[in-house]
Amino acid sequence: MTLETWILDTPSGRAALEIAAEYADAALLNHSVRSYAFAAEYADRRGLVYDRELLYVSALVHDLGLTAPFDSHTLPFEEAGGHVARVLTAGLGWPAERRARAEEVIVLHMRDDVTAQEDAESHLLQVGTSADVSGLGLADFDPAFTGRLLEQYPRLGFGDAFFALVADQAERKPKCAAAAYVAGGAKERIAANPLDRQG
Repeated sequence: MTLETWILDTPSGRAALEIAAEYADAALLNHSVRSYAFAAEYADRRGLVYDRELLYVSALVHDLGLTAPFDSHTLPFEEAGGHVARVLTAGLGWPAERRARAEEVIVLHMRDDVTAQEDAESHLLQVGTSADVSGLGLADFDPAFTGRLLEQYPRLGFGDAFFALVADQAERKPKCAAAAYVAGGAKERIAANPLDRQG
């Protein structure tokens, strides 16, 4: 995969990047792009069939529920982010079924594992975010690919910043997936991510 393919140059792709860049700080934005890149690289190397635009748009906005303008006091952040995706894609003219898929992909990235056979895009967003947040499965990626990705989209202290955001979610919404994630040792896994020793 080349650098150019890490940004999807379609009307929907450009809109998702514009919105993500407007609301996410640089560390969170870079995480979103890296998550897509890891997911797409994983899929392409395995010949998985998936909707590239759906995955890209979902990846770019998947964490906007962690930002102040979209942080819901009642909904888990992934559900809030799913609603952002629905509104964005409605404005882009996506049909209702595809809008619902964008929401589903974002919600499921924080839930139980989904196989590629069950739901390719949700599986791929789980793969991409897991690789970027905690380094899960990094051995599956060519180090040259990972190095180029980090050079183009550096970490910028993402690990610590991300843990602070999900820990805040866990404290305020103790029944949400983020709370289980934090209780399950997220801080230690994020701190051990080899990517933070690369860039």
